[in-house]
Amino acid sequence: MRKLAAGNWKMNGLKADGLALARDIVGRAKRQSLTCDLLLCPPATLLAPVAEAIAGSSVALGGQNCHAASSGAHTGEISAPMLKDAGCSYVILGHSERRTDQGETDAEVQAKVVAVHKVHLCSIVCIGESLAQREAGETLAVIERQIAGSLPEGLDSNALVIAYEPVWAIGTGRTPTVEQVAEVHGHIRRLLATKAKDPAAVRILYGGSVKPSNARELMNVRDVDGALVGGASLVAADFWAIAEACS
Repeated sequence: MRKLAAGNWKMNGLKADGLALARDIVGRAKRQSLTCDLLLCPPATLLAPVAEAIAGSSVALGGQNCHAASSGAHTGEISAPMLKDAGCSYVILGHSERRTDQGETDAEVQAKVVAVHKVHLCSIVCIGESLAQREAGETLAVIERQIAGSLPEGLDSNALVIAYEPVWAIGTGRTPTVEQVAEVHGHIRRLLATKAKDPAAVRILYGGSVKPSNARELMNVRDVDGALVGGASLVAADFWAIAEACS
C-alpha cells in the first residue's frame, strides 16, 4: 500500500505563512514524483487559502478536528460536512492534545468517526500512551482500550487511518525504539480485525517527534504505513525529507 505523509500544522500559521508553506510543498510535488500520498492539515482559518494553493496538485487537504453533529447550535465548532465543503478529504480525530486539553473521551471520538464516515471522508484516529502508562507496562492495554472505544465496527478500511502517537514523544524529541514501534503497530493491526473489514488495508501511521534524521528508520518498520508529522511539517524541507522517507 502507498504510505501517507500527513502534516499536522496544529495551531500555527497566519495566511501568508500557510500559503507560502503550501505552495512550497506543491512546487516540490510537481518537480519530484513520490510514491507516497501527501496531506496537509492546517488550522481551520487556513483551510480555504490552502485548498486554493493545492488545487490541481497531488496534495490532499485535511481538518484537525470536527464536531459529531452535522450542524446546529455549537458555537466555535466545525462539522464534517463543512470540512468536506471546504475541500478536505481527511480529518484528524482524537489527537492526544485534544484528549488532554479538551478532555475528549473515546466515546466522543467514536461519534466523530461516525460523522466523518457519513460524508465519505477519511478519519485519522490518533491513539497512544502517556509516559506513566509506558513505564507501568500498560502500553498495549491502553492501545486496546482506545481502539475498542474510539472505533465503531465494520469500518471501510479505505476510509480509516490509525495514527500511533506515544504522548511522551510528541514534541519532546524522544522516540520509541524501532522494536517498541513494531510491537505497538503489530498489536494495532491485530486489533483492527474486530473493527475494519480489511485490517491489512488500513494505514497505520507513526507520529511523535518524527524528523528527517529518524524518518527513514521509522518508515522501514513493519506495519508502519506513513507518518503524522507535527513540528517538522511547518518547515517545507523537513516535511519533504520525511515524505521522501515514506516513498
